[in-house]
Amino acid sequence: MRIRSLGVIDDAVVELSPGFTAVTGETGAGKTMVVTSLGLLLGGRADPALVRIGVKNAVVEGRVAVPAGSAALVRAEEAGAELDDGVLLVSRTVSAEGRSRAHLGGRSVPVGVLSELADDLVAVHGQTDQQGLLKPGRQRQALDRYAGDAVDVPLAKYQAVYKRLKAVTAELDTITTRARERAQEADLLRFGLDEIAAVEPRAGEDVELAEEASRLGHAEALASAAAAAHAALAGNPEDPEGVDAQTLVGGAHRALEAVRSHDPALGALAERIGEVQILLTDVAAELAGYADDLDADPLRLAAVEERRAALGQLTRKYGEAGEGTAGVLAWAETSAARLLELDGDDERIGELTAERESLRGELGALAQELTHARTEAAARFADAVTEELSSLAMPHARVSFDIRQSETDAVDGVEVDGRTVVCGPNGADEVELLLAPHPGAPPRPIAKGASGGELSRVMLAVEVVFAGNDPVPTYLFDEVDAGVGGKAAVEIGRRLAKLAKSAQVVVVTHLPQVAAFADRQLLVEKTNDGSVTRSGVTVLEGEDRVRELSRMLAGQEDSETARAHAEELLAVARADG
Repeated sequence: MRIRSLGVIDDAVVELSPGFTAVTGETGAGKTMVVTSLGLLLGGRADPALVRIGVKNAVVEGRVAVPAGSAALVRAEEAGAELDDGVLLVSRTVSAEGRSRAHLGGRSVPVGVLSELADDLVAVHGQTDQQGLLKPGRQRQALDRYAGDAVDVPLAKYQAVYKRLKAVTAELDTITTRARERAQEADLLRFGLDEIAAVEPRAGEDVELAEEASRLGHAEALASAAAAAHAALAGNPEDPEGVDAQTLVGGAHRALEAVRSHDPALGALAERIGEVQILLTDVAAELAGYADDLDADPLRLAAVEERRAALGQLTRKYGEAGEGTAGVLAWAETSAARLLELDGDDERIGELTAERESLRGELGALAQELTHARTEAAARFADAVTEELSSLAMPHARVSFDIRQSETDAVDGVEVDGRTVVCGPNGADEVELLLAPHPGAPPRPIAKGASGGELSRVMLAVEVVFAGNDPVPTYLFDEVDAGVGGKAAVEIGRRLAKLAKSAQVVVVTHLPQVAAFADRQLLVEKTNDGSVTRSGVTVLEGEDRVRELSRMLAGQEDSETARAHAEELLAVARADG
């Protein structure tokens, strides 16, 4: 990796060994930045506070060897990345403003792609992971991870049923708890529909009635106007001397007809006047008929106004402004559909209740299957971790799992193995990792019964078991040896060296007993101005490595006693190798 402008590191190159690499240095020298840098390359969260003051960006670049045929290689190629002889170039840039960019094989990619690759390439573990192991939820996750498909397959089915059960229960609760509100809503809808049915409005009826009311209300004026217009067109029998339009137009037509043969233009005008004469005759006849048919009936007018009042009341209560009876009919149609839905609640409650009981039965069976799978895997997992602890200076320690379920009297409990228990999103099991550090000691939860050094070794043992069960190419441990010293530290170094025979192992450590077993030791040093430059990450060899181990042992690089002890540690490590 090359690291620039990240934390205390100004510009440094970190060359990791294919086997076991130990990263050492004084407290605060920047060892943790090596872990942080690798975390950024693996899609970790970008913290702008890590960018050195006065620069715009922090940059981490790395060369990662990707195994042929691996899932990581497939994902990288899907992202458009190009490999150079099986090596993938990865870079991550973090700006002081908080923006982050990722590149993979020369292509810009979302940061999430790096996270997906990380799952198949690197396992990172630090002191926070040790604290996480104290939580029962993380212990269950570790057991499930070890069990593999034996748990994963029924767990996926269980979670699907659990999700559906939650949805059914929520819908059932909504219907039943709102039963009173829904009954009141149904009553209001029935009242409105009954009121509309009693009136029986028709679409457009309000417009028709408005026109009829206007006609009936002005019958006398309409009749008088029609009579006057008819007299103007066809004459008044009571006034023989009067002049009317039909007589005048008829005279004009006869005058032109007498001479139309002398001029075609005048003949055309005569034809048009003839058309006017016909039209006047038709209009006069319709006016006469209109006056005869006009009915000034007060009773009919009263009936129309009463009907209009009934429709108006419906419109005000159930229609939208300006829509008239059409709005009332639309409300009736929508409300009828809603009423059917509300009336069907009893049937729906029955359906949901039956489905809920069926899902509970199915969930109980799957929870029981999960319990059996976890119990079987827990025995194997505990045996494997216990065996590892024997090689980590805890020969008499015994690890076991306590798998239990919480019984309940609640109505939402699920029957598992003949008992009503609480089921969560991951099953009914509460998983707790127990440790008996020596014979005769009762197994106790590691959160209560394990010292810091014991917890470090349990964590390492768990990871070594995972390495054999589900290996990845690289393991990174950040001071997982905290709280350990003496012989236990030597055994941790020896076990990490054994793990490095099948994978790349990188360890940030303050223990010389661990560092001595490394194939390569890197020293992180600050310059006088407090930064780590390119030359600040040094590969230690020969005398330099002895001096650094002496410093780690006694705090004095030139102490003869410390040097002798350092050389002895290196000799033991080489003999084991």
